[in-house]
Amino acid sequence: MLLEQIVIYTIVLLFCAAIVYFYLRKLKKASEVVEAKIEKAKQEGLHEPVSLHPVINEDTCIQSGACIAVCPEKDILGIVNGRATLINASSCVGHGACFHNCPVEAITLVIGTEKRGVDLPHVNQEYETNVPGIYIAGELGGMGLIKNSVEQGQNAVENMVKMGFKKDAHTYDLIIVGAGPAGISASLTAKKHGLNFLTLDQDTLGGTVFSFPRTKIVMTSPMNLPLYGKVKLFDTSKTELLTLWQSVLAQNNITIRESTKVERIYPEGDHFVVETNKEDTFKTKKVLLAIGRRGSPRKLGVPGEALEKVAYRLLEPENIHKKNVIVVGGGDSAVEAALALAEQNQVVLSYRSESFSRLKPKNREKLNQAVEKAMLDVRYKSNLEKIETETVVLATDGSGSQILDNDLVYIFAGGELPTQFLEKAGIEITKRFGYTMKRHR
Repeated sequence: MLLEQIVIYTIVLLFCAAIVYFYLRKLKKASEVVEAKIEKAKQEGLHEPVSLHPVINEDTCIQSGACIAVCPEKDILGIVNGRATLINASSCVGHGACFHNCPVEAITLVIGTEKRGVDLPHVNQEYETNVPGIYIAGELGGMGLIKNSVEQGQNAVENMVKMGFKKDAHTYDLIIVGAGPAGISASLTAKKHGLNFLTLDQDTLGGTVFSFPRTKIVMTSPMNLPLYGKVKLFDTSKTELLTLWQSVLAQNNITIRESTKVERIYPEGDHFVVETNKEDTFKTKKVLLAIGRRGSPRKLGVPGEALEKVAYRLLEPENIHKKNVIVVGGGDSAVEAALALAEQNQVVLSYRSESFSRLKPKNREKLNQAVEKAMLDVRYKSNLEKIETETVVLATDGSGSQILDNDLVYIFAGGELPTQFLEKAGIEITKRFGYTMKRHR
């Protein structure tokens, strides 16, 4: 009997040992897969974060995998030796799903790194700047994803309502500058509370979203839109999203004053004066800046850049065909534009570096396929030197300057924080290195 018990215990122990062995072996293989992805990301320049990104506290991480499961971008995070870690950090879009779903709060969202600083305006928990009465929501404050921007636009106005408004028949309660995701959400919230408000945009409805190529995916998770409810659109095109916004605004009798750029904001007595490029002047108790960081495109400063054939966003690529086009830039926007235009045109993609370092995996794959099929001419280590009516001059390292036939030029060199505009309004701006974002719940 004792011998039988010993045999049974031995079998049970061996069985348990086998389970532990195969479990550890599985973990090791999984870690090796992630380590290989990290190495590849380093080689492709995708491992280092560009802006907003998650930072994991390894001391509190319990390897739940919740952060990985909820990330819609995929392969931003992985697990190595029982701890979560960054893989393709530069592809992070800062949606914060990993932060919210970590059961032990081992994740924080950080903007900038120790080496790469990001200019950010001073904003408190209520989205108010250092200038009482001027608020900021959305991309300008460092949180650019649509869902986050919608939440911030709504929360900013809700905070204003809690503080109260001193009503004046000759003064707006609120002027919202920008009609992107944050501005639209803020407008709907202002309507909900019966505020006397006005929404201005230097371009048109949609802000940055409007300039996306038609097929660009702009949403990865549901959001709550004021006066509408939950929006459950996944893998959404910009057309679908803009149509929804237009419909919701129309149903609530909200009109966006488009093509109206705010030039200056300054205090006067108990209100602010808002001056625009159309010589209109408005008075308002409070201001919400819902403009993008790329509202003013960065220019190259080359001769001929003022010609009509030069553009800084691509609106309807399907209407452009049989043209000689040059696209300048090395980010996702430039690559997406070049790929969209290459279907019906002769396209040269010019990038100043020797390789693309911050592309989303899908864009990189599509780019490689287009190059292999000779659909797209990519010129690395090149710079646009001059733009003329029917040609451009492109300088390439080692090959000198070359004159190319050209009908259209698209420049995607990023955008500049409207520092001068903000500083004239009295808003303080600081370059943040590795700054932990305050989460507004």
